[in-house]
Amino acid sequence: MKLLKINNSDEKIEVGKLVCVGRNYAKHAEEMGNEIPEFPLIFLKPSSSLIHANESIIKPRNSGELHHEVELVLFIGKNIKNADEVLAEQAIYGYAVGLDMTLRDIQSELKKKGHPWTLAKVFDTSAVISDITLKKDYLLQGNEKIELSVNNEVKQSSTLDFMLFNAVQIVVYLSSKFTLERGDLIFTGTPEGVGAVNVGDEIFAAIQNIGKLKVKVE
Repeated sequence: MKLLKINNSDEKIEVGKLVCVGRNYAKHAEEMGNEIPEFPLIFLKPSSSLIHANESIIKPRNSGELHHEVELVLFIGKNIKNADEVLAEQAIYGYAVGLDMTLRDIQSELKKKGHPWTLAKVFDTSAVISDITLKKDYLLQGNEKIELSVNNEVKQSSTLDFMLFNAVQIVVYLSSKFTLERGDLIFTGTPEGVGAVNVGDEIFAAIQNIGKLKVKVE
């Protein structure tokens, strides 16, 4: 059982679904050679893939190209289905910094064959989050800086207002397709600048006023 770590709280909440949004920044879609989507593109990760800041990402031996993707993560605090914007906003209880780690070579090969690319996303340690910052402690403005560096070299740097679909729009869309439950985490997509990391690399990621995390690749 995986539990969330929440700033300024001793509450223990079990992690639910990890719902991820792809291509939510236009420049990232462009750098990957993909079209800009008309609606959020969704995939899932199991809770078993999740680790917390200061743990280690274990690079699978079956892949030669492990990529970093820094993201804003939404913490869902109550069950909702078919939510409007008001209910969607109320269901977001907090935020975190996240990493959606991707086996890019495996993803590319699966795409070429027309197969689902789930196996490029679900390996153990492929999802990383910082401690949760509750909305009562900080209300997201939507223009916060988001940044990632590898071995102290900045690789990704943007602001959240470049997201094609903002936090509330994502929750509205997702809840129209399936029930969101307390403990679910929504990874909202990554800006441009994704790239490979290798064993021994240190990754630092931060979102202004939300949090930060540091992990090592092993």
